[in-house]
Amino acid sequence: MTSNSQPVTISVVRGSSLQLRDDRVAVEEPLEIRLGYELPEGRAETSISITMRTPGNDAELATGFLFTESIIRDPSDIALVKPCGSPAPDSGNTNVIRVELESGISVDLDRLQRHFYTTSSCGVCGKTSLDALRVSGASSRPLDGTRFDRAMLAGLPDKLRAAQKVFDETGGLHAAAAFNVAGDIIVSHEDVGRHNAVDKVVGTLLSEGQLPANELGLLVSGRASFELMQKALIAGMPLLAAVSAPSSLAVDLAREFNVTLVGFLRNDTFNIYAAEERIS
Repeated sequence: MTSNSQPVTISVVRGSSLQLRDDRVAVEEPLEIRLGYELPEGRAETSISITMRTPGNDAELATGFLFTESIIRDPSDIALVKPCGSPAPDSGNTNVIRVELESGISVDLDRLQRHFYTTSSCGVCGKTSLDALRVSGASSRPLDGTRFDRAMLAGLPDKLRAAQKVFDETGGLHAAAAFNVAGDIIVSHEDVGRHNAVDKVVGTLLSEGQLPANELGLLVSGRASFELMQKALIAGMPLLAAVSAPSSLAVDLAREFNVTLVGFLRNDTFNIYAAEERIS
C-alpha cells in the first residue's frame, strides 16, 4: 500500500538558528479519469478530467466525480472501474483510471466536450460561467423531518480532525466526511484537493448504496465553495457544514435549492446562511 505522505529533510529557521530536521509532506500526483461508453458505432473512450490528488481511493474519487457531475446516476450504470497505464516511475502509483459504463447507458457528450482541467486549489478551472456550473436535474429540497442538533454540529470538527491521519503527519490535506443526525462520522477521506475529498466521500456512499444521502450531512475542513455545495446537492445531502467561510455563490445555491449551509463551525459557534429550519 502506497503511503500518502513522503519523507523530506528540511531546514527549520527559528530566529538566528537553523537546524536540519526530518519531516513528511503530503503526496500530490495527477489522476486522469477516462470514461468508456457505448456509441451506435461501438465502444468509445474519452479522457474527461485530470485532477491533482492524493493517491488512494482513486475508484471512489472517479465514480464520485462522475456522479456529482451528473454523468452517472446509479451504481448500476458502472460496468467496471480499474487502473490502467504504466505506474509512475517515482511512486509506483498508476495515475490513470478507467470507468466503463454498461451498454445502453447514454452519455451527454456536450458535458464531456468541456475537457476541463481541475487542480487541487480551484477545482473548477475551465467552467467559465455560472450557467456551465448549474447542476442538471437538481430540484429544491423539501423541508422534511431531517433535523441536525446544534450541539451535535458543534462537536463535529473535533471528530473530523481525529480522523485526519495523514494531516497529523503533514499538516497539508483537506478532509471531508458524511455524518448522520446522531453525529456519527459515516465515511471520511483526505486529499490535497477539497473537491477530491468530497468526491471520494460521495463515491464511497455510491458504492455502498447510500445515495441519495437524504439524511446525511457533509462536513468539510476548509471553506464552502459553489462546487462543494453542488456536490452536496447532487448527492442529496440536506446540509453542508464548513469550518471556514462560504462563498457568495455557495450561499446563492444553498438558498435557491433549500440546502442548509453552515459556516465558521468552530468550537460551539457557527453561522447559518441558508435553510436554518433544519437546525434544532
